[in-house]
Amino acid sequence: MKEESIESLGEFGVIDRIASRARCLNKTSLVGIGDDCAVIACDGSTRRKVVTTDLLLEGIHFDLTYCPLRHLGYKAVAVNLSDVAAMNVRPQQITVSIGVSAKFSLKSIDELYEGIYAACERYGVDLVGGDTTSSLTGLTISITAIGDEESDRLSLRSGAKENDILCVSGDLGSAYMGLQLLEREKRVLKQSGSQTPDFGNYRYILQRQLRPEPRIDVVDFLREVDVVPTSMIDISDGLSSEVLHICKASGVGCRLYEEKIPIHEEAKRLAGELNINPIVAALNGGEDYELLFTIRQSDYEKFQSKVGPEIYAVGYITNAQKGTRLLTTGGDEAELKAQGWKMEVNV
Repeated sequence: MKEESIESLGEFGVIDRIASRARCLNKTSLVGIGDDCAVIACDGSTRRKVVTTDLLLEGIHFDLTYCPLRHLGYKAVAVNLSDVAAMNVRPQQITVSIGVSAKFSLKSIDELYEGIYAACERYGVDLVGGDTTSSLTGLTISITAIGDEESDRLSLRSGAKENDILCVSGDLGSAYMGLQLLEREKRVLKQSGSQTPDFGNYRYILQRQLRPEPRIDVVDFLREVDVVPTSMIDISDGLSSEVLHICKASGVGCRLYEEKIPIHEEAKRLAGELNINPIVAALNGGEDYELLFTIRQSDYEKFQSKVGPEIYAVGYITNAQKGTRLLTTGGDEAELKAQGWKMEVNV
């Protein structure tokens, strides 16, 4: 019998395989593998610590041909803070560990940390530790982010209920289209030998790829209007994957409306130039780091009472028997499929 491969399992299959053998032995470990963050109890307190870690590898997650080190440092922090925000929590501390090869100078490390410090300052987060080591394969960055919140304000992936409204913050697909623009100009430069890339009038989607912002403002707004999402996740692997994560964890189905998915005009314009369906970019592109969450129908009215971040209702939760479906603008139904990892860039 042929041994199962990592490729055949895919990213989520590998995670499930690891999680199936993990056991929490301490009573303070309330939520382990399977959410955006682990949740840890604080003895004698109703507050909960949330902890998350992300690993970024040169040649897999970033390409230094077009990603400035300062932007990379900022993004490395941002993607971790986004996971904390996806628990409906404000981040407070990070640790940073890096593996650095001999090709990097001391000035390069300074530039990387300039971006890290900039993100910390912007979001009021403390850099409290980490590790530094040598590497034979380029640059590796590992960041752990920590936050804490009252237990009754935490949002897990597993709380969605039938008839809840599916909401997203901001627009989707822009980061993926920004990546396509960067990759296109990289190919052009290799072929022509020119040193000046032509990014046209695409500043927004480039920023979404190179310097994303975690939606801490959405967490603050939800507190202001006194809404606790019934479930929540950040959109790192594409809308389809994240909707499916919530449905699987909550034991529910969903209906997602294609016409309701928010897409920025720049993303649509470049998608037209490159002959890419912008809906495909929004569903499967990833790296938007927006928040996807579900709320009770009665809570949706609270969003209308105050001016806040752009939040869009894109669908609703059904019972599990009805499945997970995309309702197209043409009136058809298509099964949602997770394809985020397949679209991850290898350079």
